[in-house]
Amino acid sequence: MILYNTLGGTKQEFVPHEAGKVKMYTCGPTVYHYAHIGNLRTYIMEDVLEKYLRYAGYDVLRVMNITDVGHLSSDADTGEDKMLAGAKREHKTVMEIAQYYTDAFFSDASKLNIKKPDVIEPATQCIPEFIEMVETLIDKGYAYLAGGNVYFDTSKLDNYYVFGNMNEDELQVGVRDDVTEDENKRNKNDFVLWFTQSKFEDQALKWESPWGLGYPGWHIECSAISIKHAGEYLDIHCGGVDNAFPHHTNEIAQSEAYLGHKWCNYWFHVLHLLDKRGKMSKSKGGFLTVSLLEEKGYDPLAYRFFCLQSHYRKPLVFSFENLDNAVQAYNKLIARIAKLDANGEQPDLDAAKPYQDKFKEALDNDLNTSLAITALYDVFKGDLSDATKLYLIADFDRVLSLGLIEAAQTQKSQSAPAADLDVAKIDELIAKRTEARANKDWATADAIRDELKAMHVVIKDSKDGVSWEVEQ
Repeated sequence: MILYNTLGGTKQEFVPHEAGKVKMYTCGPTVYHYAHIGNLRTYIMEDVLEKYLRYAGYDVLRVMNITDVGHLSSDADTGEDKMLAGAKREHKTVMEIAQYYTDAFFSDASKLNIKKPDVIEPATQCIPEFIEMVETLIDKGYAYLAGGNVYFDTSKLDNYYVFGNMNEDELQVGVRDDVTEDENKRNKNDFVLWFTQSKFEDQALKWESPWGLGYPGWHIECSAISIKHAGEYLDIHCGGVDNAFPHHTNEIAQSEAYLGHKWCNYWFHVLHLLDKRGKMSKSKGGFLTVSLLEEKGYDPLAYRFFCLQSHYRKPLVFSFENLDNAVQAYNKLIARIAKLDANGEQPDLDAAKPYQDKFKEALDNDLNTSLAITALYDVFKGDLSDATKLYLIADFDRVLSLGLIEAAQTQKSQSAPAADLDVAKIDELIAKRTEARANKDWATADAIRDELKAMHVVIKDSKDGVSWEVEQ
């Protein structure tokens, strides 16, 4: 398998630290609001990566954090605390906000067929691990106390800017965030490991530490949670491309200083979902959620299909016109599958193998989901039995997770053949409805029409009487 590694900026052969096993870490949500569909594009592509690794035979451990404390609205450790802002907005406690939006996130993920990671750890459950890591960094000379806060000293590193497509001038804090530089920092890129002093005097969540009552910085949580559950060597770290700097840069700095060796070999970053205003963002307001798509009549899995039609390293432009095109293609795909019938036959595994090889070839090439979808369509073109086609569709959907077989079965069940219907019962109900209409008992007539509709029977009134047909 070849993956593009942001650390180095090249496509590289994927070789895990331990043969046959993969340890993955995913930056989880900051649970102060609903995840928007741009956030969820990242989780969809990470889900495909995990499922393909399992499909390819790897034993995968995937760890994800829940940021329920310590994430400031600016990447430069400035700005309002997002969790506190959410609590104020909704007149709830921080922990009530965290639980509500954690549940909402996993509800949305389930609708998109995103598998839950093997380990999910809220930051608030790992305070002892954060403190131990900060203490070790101080002992090793990589961190210092200033103004009541503990900072990581980036001047101790030979190369802080590990993602080589970024330069120091572009990443100055003042340039990125238009803020005043923290005077406690020795170097402009130093970052907070532990806060005891901040502008939030009413900060809801604080813990005792060797440096006083306070709370962890954002960056420390992912390093500590990953090391706690995945050990000292991580194979793949995932996240949105906007996390590459400074969050992932800071993770690498503190993790490798703490461990004393290279920590993670492969960095998998998903590019932004764009709308007419640019990158979809909560801060702009009016962002789209899975629930809003459902309210507009869209199946969440059609949005997943929309995402898979594009490569994860390309910005994806969202518009309802583009989504409508994906919906139309998805529905046609389901309809084609619904016409297949295995008739109890067994699939021809030898005939299926070339198609599986093409599917693997697509995903081995830097997780090219667009070509994987093409491999799926090729199944319909092949000289294969319906049983073999259905086998391949189900096999590919172990990775794509588009709910193809289930959706096709639902479509079939909604188009029950006339032979399965109780014609005598239908005639009896129509006679009762005719009598009700003659007596102007419209409520009973409507109720009988609804009962027939539930049986997939459509009735038509005309001057020649009442006729019926099976709903298609």
